[in-house]
Amino acid sequence: MPKVSAKRQITLPAGQCRTAGIEPGDECQSFVADGRITIVRQQPGSAWGCLAHLRAAETVSDDQSRQDAIERKQVHRP
Repeated sequence: MPKVSAKRQITLPAGQCRTAGIEPGDECQSFVADGRITIVRQQPGSAWGCLAHLRAAETVSDDQSRQDAIERKQVHRP
């Protein structure tokens, strides 16, 4: 049975990783519900489905967008 290290790290058993399709270097997310922790392997590109309806404004450069976000964060900072 895995133990939690002083850094709160857990080594997952190899058999469970194989069953869940988790490989070294994979990114995972964890969720807590009803006192239980669930670990889920992050699917590459999974965010694209929820962002598919968005379209970029071709008249705005990446630098302009980034600067706008920085300025908005500074104005809304408590």
